[in-house]
Amino acid sequence: MSQAPTISPANVPTLLESNPNAILLDVRTPAEFGSIHASGARNIPLDSIQTTALSGSSPLPKDATLCILCEKGGRAMVAAGHFLAVGYPSIHVVEGGTQAWVAAGLPVVKGKKSSISIERQVRIGAGSLVLIGVILGVFVNPVFLALPAFVGAGLIFAGVTDWCGMGLLLARAPWNR
Repeated sequence: MSQAPTISPANVPTLLESNPNAILLDVRTPAEFGSIHASGARNIPLDSIQTTALSGSSPLPKDATLCILCEKGGRAMVAAGHFLAVGYPSIHVVEGGTQAWVAAGLPVVKGKKSSISIERQVRIGAGSLVLIGVILGVFVNPVFLALPAFVGAGLIFAGVTDWCGMGLLLARAPWNR
């Protein structure tokens, strides 16, 4: 997690207007960004930031003021940590992400196709694996009960560390590109 300050969605337009070096950055997947995003936002997915920021080859100028958002705020905090670690001095995480931006009635761009957020994809995937594991464990072989146990342990780990391996894998899936 980062130590970046947060900014309310209502205050972002004022910051963007008053600072010519300010950039509104959406770190969701291209599919999520394509379905709906804050007007004027640039899209650089979190997994791209992890590789470019850490290698020092970020496409964003170091003197930029970054206002980072994702769906709800978790990925934006992770991205802010990466930018802070490589020396970006002015980072703000948009409180509540795109959901709060929409709720505040701020301008958005809506795409033609709707996508399922990564968080929902993780819930669908984890629930499916648990259900399949229980069914196979009851009707085929009790060894299959290890699958829901593994998924449960993964969910606990994700909750404690705020790092979700399934979410990172799903973000790289073809339908999220």
